[in-house]
Amino acid sequence: MEKKALRKQLVEQRLRLPDREQRVDLLRRVMRIWLVGRPDTVIGAYWPIKGEFDPLPALHRWKEDGELIEQPQLRKIGLPVVDKVHKTMTFHAWYPGCPMEDDAYGIPKPKDTEVIVPTLLFVACVGYAPGGYRLGYGGGFYDRMLSRLSPRPYTVGLGFGTDFLSDFEPEPHDMPLDAILNDHGVVWPL
Repeated sequence: MEKKALRKQLVEQRLRLPDREQRVDLLRRVMRIWLVGRPDTVIGAYWPIKGEFDPLPALHRWKEDGELIEQPQLRKIGLPVVDKVHKTMTFHAWYPGCPMEDDAYGIPKPKDTEVIVPTLLFVACVGYAPGGYRLGYGGGFYDRMLSRLSPRPYTVGLGFGTDFLSDFEPEPHDMPLDAILNDHGVVWPL
């Protein structure tokens, strides 16, 4: 199936999930357990759109938990800020209640917060496949950003069990993720 049609089908399927709340709760638990013991203190994520799993409540809890055992303000969460003209993406600090504004695509982004460089990056998956490959929305922002960063952050895809693509063929520019989590647990690496 053509990628554009596949994306549309997967987004529509995700929006109609009859057990969505249960899946969201399970993936939040998987994510929180997976984060236990990780050394990262700066994590990048995304603002959920089109029925994507929302990682921000779990990350806010991670930040609060860290402040109980570490120095305050040591853990940081960032959201992407896209430059549509230059086709680049950076991460800016986010916290509940921080000033937000829409980016060039109408997606909320932090307004006037510091630029941060995540060592761990959670990425939304429209779909995901064996080998750690993800199907995104087709803009290539994550692949371009990851190809420029050194050191490269540890990348983790987030999606539902229904987003798995058994016969997905990655393109040469597609960069595999280091891990993929869904509402069943860790699905990559196996």
